[in-house]
Amino acid sequence: MSLDGLFTLDLLQAGGTGPLYMKLRQVLEDAIRSGKLDQGEALPPERDLAELANVSRVTVRKAVEDLVRDGLLVRRHGSGTFVSKPVSRVQQSLSRLTSFTEDMARRGYSTKAEVLERGLFHPTSEESIMLGLSSGTMVARISRLRLADGTPLAIERASLSTEFLPEPERVTTSLYAELDRIGARPVRAVQRISACNVKEPDATLLGMSVGAAGLSIERVSYLASGRVVEFTRSLYRGDAYDFVAEMTLGDGEPGK
Repeated sequence: MSLDGLFTLDLLQAGGTGPLYMKLRQVLEDAIRSGKLDQGEALPPERDLAELANVSRVTVRKAVEDLVRDGLLVRRHGSGTFVSKPVSRVQQSLSRLTSFTEDMARRGYSTKAEVLERGLFHPTSEESIMLGLSSGTMVARISRLRLADGTPLAIERASLSTEFLPEPERVTTSLYAELDRIGARPVRAVQRISACNVKEPDATLLGMSVGAAGLSIERVSYLASGRVVEFTRSLYRGDAYDFVAEMTLGDGEPGK
């Protein structure tokens, strides 16, 4: 659509008394959320936007960067800035050990896995240590882009001993379903979650801007016997996931 009508003086003044870039940001956000700017639509270059809104290019840049950080716009290297596909936020409990497929099915989403890497490999030193592999043991690796209702949400990179997963090509949708089938499904796990900025090529796979906020998750999963069965490093979209943990007051601690 033509953007001329979006940047009237009245609209910019309606943003209140804050900085001009915040007013411009609000005008663009309102246009995106109302559908005046369609999903996938390209924004004009900064110079053209500055002329349309009668503001400086610095003001345009700050407004656009805010919207990119919030996931409403996405920058594609060499192509420009585009309106993002809206992503519904997903709450995932940290107290339940479930697979991506199970999580999404419980919410009524259809899931898909695009295989990025799958096969048997010589382990790295990190894989050998984390999985407790003996010398000469191969490792099964499965790296997949996980989608829910067609939207890419996460990249999962799992490493397992071939003792537990001798045929990684059998994993099509759910890794845990295959582990369950062979009697090697984990019963507990330790997860470490940290914030990160998404880099290429992961940003392209997830439909995000380079540098956008992501969640890096490292998980080590165990069998009932205490053996490590899975070492997984995952990258989740920061604009799509909320991880929720229930907390209780420890024994003997006074209330506050």
